[in-house]
Amino acid sequence: MTYFEPQPAAAKVPVRLTDPFAHGPPHALARRAAEELQRFLLHGGLVSGIDLGALDAPGQGKMFGVLVVAAPDGRVGYLRGFSGMLDGRWQVDGFAPPLFDPIARDAFLPAGEAELRALGARHALLAEGAEPVALRASLADMTERHGTAIAGMRARHEVNRGFRHDARQRLANGEAGDDERRAALHALEQESRADAAERQRLEVAHQQEREVLVSALRALDTQRAGIEHLRAERSRQLWRQIAESYVIPNARGESRLLATLFAPEPPPGGAGDCAAPKLLAQAYRHGLRPLALAEFWWGAPPLTGGRHAGVYYPACRSKCGGVLPYMLEGLSVDLAPLPGAAPGPADALRLVYEDAWVLVVDKPPGLLSVPGRHEPSRDSVLVRSRRHASGLLVVHALEPETSGLLLLARDAATHAALQRQFARREADRRFVAWLEGHVAGEQGVIELPLRADREDRRRQLVDPLHGKRAITDWCVTHRSGPRTRVSLWPRTWLPHQLRVHVAHPLGLGAPITGDRLYGRDDTRLMLHAEALSFNHPHTSARIELESSAPF
Repeated sequence: MTYFEPQPAAAKVPVRLTDPFAHGPPHALARRAAEELQRFLLHGGLVSGIDLGALDAPGQGKMFGVLVVAAPDGRVGYLRGFSGMLDGRWQVDGFAPPLFDPIARDAFLPAGEAELRALGARHALLAEGAEPVALRASLADMTERHGTAIAGMRARHEVNRGFRHDARQRLANGEAGDDERRAALHALEQESRADAAERQRLEVAHQQEREVLVSALRALDTQRAGIEHLRAERSRQLWRQIAESYVIPNARGESRLLATLFAPEPPPGGAGDCAAPKLLAQAYRHGLRPLALAEFWWGAPPLTGGRHAGVYYPACRSKCGGVLPYMLEGLSVDLAPLPGAAPGPADALRLVYEDAWVLVVDKPPGLLSVPGRHEPSRDSVLVRSRRHASGLLVVHALEPETSGLLLLARDAATHAALQRQFARREADRRFVAWLEGHVAGEQGVIELPLRADREDRRRQLVDPLHGKRAITDWCVTHRSGPRTRVSLWPRTWLPHQLRVHVAHPLGLGAPITGDRLYGRDDTRLMLHAEALSFNHPHTSARIELESSAPF
């Protein structure tokens, strides 16, 4: 721990920890601690053997963090931490250690990683080794040779066909008798059949010759698929072992394994390795009271962009969203309002449709659809709705900043039936949005595959190689100065699909007004779910509902 010198006045010490997920500048003391750490990094103040210059290499920057804490004697200072590893090390003097036992981890991880590397090498050999390369080259040569042979035969048969056509014309115009004409036509027909038989024999011979190589390649593919399955399963087993080595404490003195915080799904890669969890665990370990947190990027930006040296960023929801809420239990924390307009009072949740099985409400912007896993009572559509009807389930959540129609089911069977409709595209939703920019054209389809940004799990990236299929239909409904109003129909249901599709240059190239992630901040995100239609799971009636956008 590094103590502040001089100690801050009591009035300048925060009483409660600020929400780690909050956007905006950190507390003044956290900023002071962060600036001290940045000067420390800038002048190479780390222990010998650490290569700070590596952070400036493309894609090698990382998140650092500071946690302002109060010692039992009342003195105030701060802890320092970094995400993941620094220069290949998990532990660096003066920084919070990882949340796992390195000795226990070393007992199984090196052997597991060596096994995965060996499987990867076998897979590469079956994919690009001498044998598959030679087989594919032979198949390509054979295909070219077969094509040449077939082309030559077809040319010859075409000539034969011309001769037979001329011969039939002469027989039709000549004076040959019926018996002679029938015999000649029969001979021509036999020649035609002979050509067809020759073509069939050649095709069969080619197919048999080709099958030898294809079967060999297929056998290699089968072996490769088996290794892929084995490698994936072994990787999952290894990750489960890794996750079970992380012990996550909270302010009440309790602890849980990392895996249990994300169950039944496995934890995302890197969960528990960010700076904030390390810093909180270090504070609890030494009986220090957390007061303020700040995390900033240092070094070169990630290859995917979105991070800049010296800029403060909130904790990521994807990796820390399942960890920090538990770690903060027992602490007094100021929960920040969600981005976007603040939701209104409880009666602002307008009921649009209700029967014995389903419920549709008009969600205001800035309100969660469902509470967080570790904040089951946090204000949300589900929490508000369950005050009037227990057992409700959200069918498809809207992002907090998005307003509009939200569908809920009163029981699990209805919930599953409605989700199947969305999966089969039997249910439909239409969104309206204002975009920042001129959109070329009047309507179309955007098909850009998406995946999570590994550097910032709040964001999605377009990735043609590894992304999941994502499709959005769109239509311009109005133009006003530099802005364009559009209707959007998502045909798939991926996080941030609409926001990325309209903002990306290969999409519409115009972000939604107020989109702080993919465009620029404004009073609110101008995205509204204005229409919803589905087949009622119990009556089969087509339900079609609309809600006018508040912008």
